[in-house]
Amino acid sequence: MDYSRENVLRLIERFGDFLSLRISRFFRGLDSRSIGAIAGLAVAVVFTWRLLRSPSVPQTRQPKRQNPAPSNSGIANLTNSNQISSGVSSEVSSAQNVVDEVFQPVEPTLGQIVRHRLSEGRKVTCRLLGVILEESTPEELQKQATVKSSVLEVLLEITKCCDLYLMERVLDDESEKKVLGALEDAGIFTSGGIVKDKVLFCSTETGRTSFVRQLEPDWHIDTNPEIISQLSRFIRHQLYIASVKPERPTGNILSSPSLEEFFGRV
Repeated sequence: MDYSRENVLRLIERFGDFLSLRISRFFRGLDSRSIGAIAGLAVAVVFTWRLLRSPSVPQTRQPKRQNPAPSNSGIANLTNSNQISSGVSSEVSSAQNVVDEVFQPVEPTLGQIVRHRLSEGRKVTCRLLGVILEESTPEELQKQATVKSSVLEVLLEITKCCDLYLMERVLDDESEKKVLGALEDAGIFTSGGIVKDKVLFCSTETGRTSFVRQLEPDWHIDTNPEIISQLSRFIRHQLYIASVKPERPTGNILSSPSLEEFFGRV
């Protein structure tokens, strides 16, 4: 420890003694601001004291320029330097790992993705064939109706933030029963977001267009390009489910091979 450092330490010690003897006499007459100022000063003194008392790496004098043969002391100094450098690198690496863990990006949840992709929309209409159901034609519904398992999670999140209506064209009452039975077996009605009254059926494609116009949704989801085109002037946003993108998409029409892929679940 050099001379100037000893003087600073003695000065801090004397100042600490002075505080310990005098502070009790004035404590009762101090207001809250004065007490806060003294407390801050005490913290600063303690911090400075600990900083000055911390061991420092002694500086070695640089020897005159010589070209002696390598000695054991030189090898030892080189080893110590390598150890210090390795220790510092290890500490820096550990600190960087902690920073990376704290500030690593958080993956958004499916619910957050759904709300973001739907632009905070409040009402959604969606056809069943080719989107919710495996079948793609009304004729297939006369034989069976199968709900896609991969779309269930997305549907549940949509119903949490939107008023969802499902609709489809059917050829007979039996097809309608098969569709409702498949939806019920998949648990869509038990999630609390969809009731059977929000599943609409019609006998023509024009009827589905009329449903959408009357409901005035923020989003409509369909696989029929003609209906998408007809509704583009009236519906704010549309999602066209098709394996091939439309040739001339408009600004309010998006496309995706499937509903689940649109929300990043494929």
